[in-house]
Amino acid sequence: MGMDVVDYEIKGSEMQFVEVELDPGEAAVGEAGSMFFMDTGITMDTVFGDGSAQQGGLFGKLLGAGKRLVTGESLFTTVYTNASSSKQRVAFGAPYPGKILPMDLRQLGGMLICQKDAFLCAARGVSLGIALQRKLGAGFFGGEGFIMQKLEGDGLAFVHAGGTVVRRELHAGQSLLVDTGCVVAYTPSVDFEIQYVGKIKTALFGGEGLFFAKLTGPGTIWLQSLPFSRLASRVFAAAPQQGGRREESTLGGLAVGGGLLGGLLGGDDE
Repeated sequence: MGMDVVDYEIKGSEMQFVEVELDPGEAAVGEAGSMFFMDTGITMDTVFGDGSAQQGGLFGKLLGAGKRLVTGESLFTTVYTNASSSKQRVAFGAPYPGKILPMDLRQLGGMLICQKDAFLCAARGVSLGIALQRKLGAGFFGGEGFIMQKLEGDGLAFVHAGGTVVRRELHAGQSLLVDTGCVVAYTPSVDFEIQYVGKIKTALFGGEGLFFAKLTGPGTIWLQSLPFSRLASRVFAAAPQQGGRREESTLGGLAVGGGLLGGLLGGDDE
């Protein structure tokens, strides 16, 4: 199947979305649940895997689905095809605050390795696979660093990163230590390995975990300042931990919902 060449426009600041323009017959592949809106001339079709192996028979479809399952993604993706005779648009929204990054795989050598939850959407023909790190220890001790997504093809793919995004060009032999969750993507020429922090007191009390990702050039890397795992842990830590009992919220120091202010507004005279 040939690679579709699509036009696009990224809109918004903190909560972005990408609007993709499809010519008649062109299609885009979107992550499950990422669609924002679309024109009426676009048809949707849910497929196994990434949709790139639809001509490969049942085995090809199951193989594509299996690759996505290993990375923790859904077995299915959705293909949005322009079935009309004029240009149509479909938009995909970011799942949490951050930036949407357009990746032209043709300019990146035909392949990009990214975090398993970074993929948002792509032009039809981009293949989604898995990239396993060479060192098995990285999988057991590096957390997010072991199973990565591999995007292949010569078309456009869009990945999402949390917070502020930094793009760094690493020279041959140049290394950078990064929190494992902050690595968004890198080109295949970059060497990725997990490095132990070293000092146990730093690991226990420094709040940065036991391991870093060591990225060594040459190549390009993309980093995010707010990985979703970090955001989720902060939300969980701030959430009520009362085992299902409704927690009273506060407003200006007064309890709301069963408390003083709630009683006053409800007309209680007690």
